[in-house]
Amino acid sequence: MTELQTVDIETGPEPQASIIWMHGLGADAHDFEPVVPIVQPDSGRAVRFVFPNAPIRPVTINGGMQMRAWYDLIAATRDAPEDEAGIRASAIDIEALIQRERDSGIATDQIMLAGFSQGGALALFTALRYPEKLAGVLALSTYVPIAQAVIAEVSAANNGMPIFMAHGQSDDVVSFNFARRSRQQLNQMGYAVEWHEYPMAHSIVPEELRHIKEFLARVIG
Repeated sequence: MTELQTVDIETGPEPQASIIWMHGLGADAHDFEPVVPIVQPDSGRAVRFVFPNAPIRPVTINGGMQMRAWYDLIAATRDAPEDEAGIRASAIDIEALIQRERDSGIATDQIMLAGFSQGGALALFTALRYPEKLAGVLALSTYVPIAQAVIAEVSAANNGMPIFMAHGQSDDVVSFNFARRSRQQLNQMGYAVEWHEYPMAHSIVPEELRHIKEFLARVIG
């Protein structure tokens, strides 16, 4: 297990909820820091945003270049081999952050996992298998990784967990159709996914941030 470095932002004293938000491939813990004042609920309820740094590792799809990554990526095709060992190792690291939040006094069902691209895949993989009820998942421009393992290991504690998925219709990194197949898989597993799509590439747009804020207000606000 790796003890992850984090950037923590609290929207008020004595937070009662936490959002652990994972960045995408090659980014870092500061990537989504600017969205906090945009998406935080208006209720006044204090929330702790936890932005962890992924470990630095070689990434095959980028010629073995060293960068922050939650797991290795072999290729961009749907049928490419997946780095199951890397995904599982990072999931253990995120579970340690969940425990850290619990130890600070945040109830498990008030802890949400969030992430963009590779970080969103990790959020889904970790939350769907977590043995205790979580608040929900915010999955942006992403997909369900090692899907058959998720199906086999899904946790009954998180049946009906709120899941927000958003994707760009012209995403050339994680294909739109790939993401839609992940949504369909989650639907088949019994999850009522809140799905949003936008005329964008592999990015974030203001309308999406407004929808995220509305989701957070309903789930932890």
